[in-house]
Amino acid sequence: QVRLVESGGGLVQAGGSLRLSCAASGRTFSRSAMGWFRQAPGKGREFVASITWSIGSTYYADSVKGRFTISRDNAENTVYLQMNTLKPEDTAVYYCAASPLTIATMPRQYNYWGQGTQVTVSS
Repeated sequence: QVRLVESGGGLVQAGGSLRLSCAASGRTFSRSAMGWFRQAPGKGREFVASITWSIGSTYYADSVKGRFTISRDNAENTVYLQMNTLKPEDTAVYYCAASPLTIATMPRQYNYWGQGTQVTVSS
């Protein structure tokens, strides 16, 4: 089993920043890659970014490139999502997820999910 606990969401004005954290515990071989997804009301779950635990390779959705940065702290088993220059369209529930694959950008490639944290960006 893999347990994921997100934190760091909140309300911020457009142009502001937030940092999300995801603390992971459990079977390490079940989580070769960690990803962040988001889901806005009435929309499907959207890929935001992912990172591999081993060498730290990163992948981003075009909508967040240059604004968001995913990173990991192997010693703390924690993955971060630094979000800068936030826009109202970034408003969503953000989920952390773990995949047994090293490259994973689709929800179906992830088999463990956190409970989600709300991010609201006001205009």
